[in-house]
Amino acid sequence: MHGIGNDYVYVNTFEETVRDPVQLAVQISDRHFGVGGDGLILIGPSERGAPVRMRVFNADGSEAEMCGNGLRCVAKYVFDRTMVQETRFPIETGAGLLVVEVTPDARGRAERVRINMGRPRLQRREIPMRGDPEAQAVREKIEVLGRSFELTAVSMGNPHCVIFLEEDMDGFEVARYGPAIERHDFFPRRTNVEFVRRLSRGELVQRTWERGSGETLACGTGASAVCVAAHLLGLSDRKVRIHLRGGDLDLEWTEDGFVFKTGPATEVFTGEWPTP
Repeated sequence: MHGIGNDYVYVNTFEETVRDPVQLAVQISDRHFGVGGDGLILIGPSERGAPVRMRVFNADGSEAEMCGNGLRCVAKYVFDRTMVQETRFPIETGAGLLVVEVTPDARGRAERVRINMGRPRLQRREIPMRGDPEAQAVREKIEVLGRSFELTAVSMGNPHCVIFLEEDMDGFEVARYGPAIERHDFFPRRTNVEFVRRLSRGELVQRTWERGSGETLACGTGASAVCVAAHLLGLSDRKVRIHLRGGDLDLEWTEDGFVFKTGPATEVFTGEWPTP
């Protein structure tokens, strides 16, 4: 399945057993010798009273706290298979319980999914980021590979470093600067990196270097972080449409502090993976 190009392999652990998700994530994500994808997502029983729990493993086997595009796909998976009956329900994630709202199409399948991504976390200790643990990182200078950037750090349950650029986004070297910032000493648990260009107060362009996966066509938590950072910097309104390489997402940071993200989810195919 994919959410505007951010593709993962999904396994229903209500029915299947995954003994080593770290190894499976690496093998199955390989785009030449596996299925191919940005990682592996397990859909299984919740320990916190939700209908399901989502676990996210990046293509390098590392476990992530959250994936916004993955969450939309999990919502579609369980709704389309009538594992839930309601159009609004919680899903357990590594970032806590998050509520999703499904809009069905004419056939009763999930077409678009709106997610309450929760409140952003802005203090350095919450991201986490080195420095004064109670302070925010807004327009913080960072230098990598001989170039200086200004970053704003936001956690949406996972760490994000948002950098606004004036230059052409298509020509920007994401694969050069992304990994250097991901592993910078500022971030003890590494970070996702969003490079953004402002088109207007309601429209932004985003490219993402995803921690543990490389550049992806979309990142839902990243888009949420971009929405927050843009408003904090006075560059946008609370509602924005963000153009990612795989498609568009609609974001809103409400007055009461919650971030809502709306976008599509698509099932590509199902299959079997041989176990040793």
